[in-house]
Amino acid sequence: MPPPTKVHLAPHSPLWAETTAAEIGLLENAMGENLLVVHHIGSTAIPGIKAKPTIDLMPVVKSLARLDQGQEDIESLGYRWLGEYGLPGRRYCFREDPETGRRLVQVHCYEDGSPEVTRHLAFRDYLRDRPALAKAYETEKLRCQALHPNDSHAYTDCKDAWIRRVESEALRFFQG
Repeated sequence: MPPPTKVHLAPHSPLWAETTAAEIGLLENAMGENLLVVHHIGSTAIPGIKAKPTIDLMPVVKSLARLDQGQEDIESLGYRWLGEYGLPGRRYCFREDPETGRRLVQVHCYEDGSPEVTRHLAFRDYLRDRPALAKAYETEKLRCQALHPNDSHAYTDCKDAWIRRVESEALRFFQG
């Protein structure tokens, strides 16, 4: 597991959409016909709220086995491949700035049909459609940052109950 890092939250930036588009292009080339779609998820995909300036992407692929066979193609883009990284059915990798070591992009790959795809998209879209709830999420993020300014792992754990509650609401809304 990568060591915890300092938690930095930045105001929403239009550059995140540009970075996302460029990164999606690289992933499309590396993953080829196995790739179905790449979704921008996480806080940088929710306009108007502060976020860690790390782009979270979720490629949906036809086959994780074929993705695993193309691991070197992903690594050739500068990604560090960690496999499932604690979540069965996921493939996780990230890319850092070689000079600063700051994490730039995290990639969470799932096979088509995974309920995790629905979960991530429901949460993102639920917050996008509810600016007041998105601001409440920002407030929770700021609270957790204040409690754990130098430990990104503890920061993530701190937000977990809030995220799970809202994910549950989002899934009920989008499935019902």
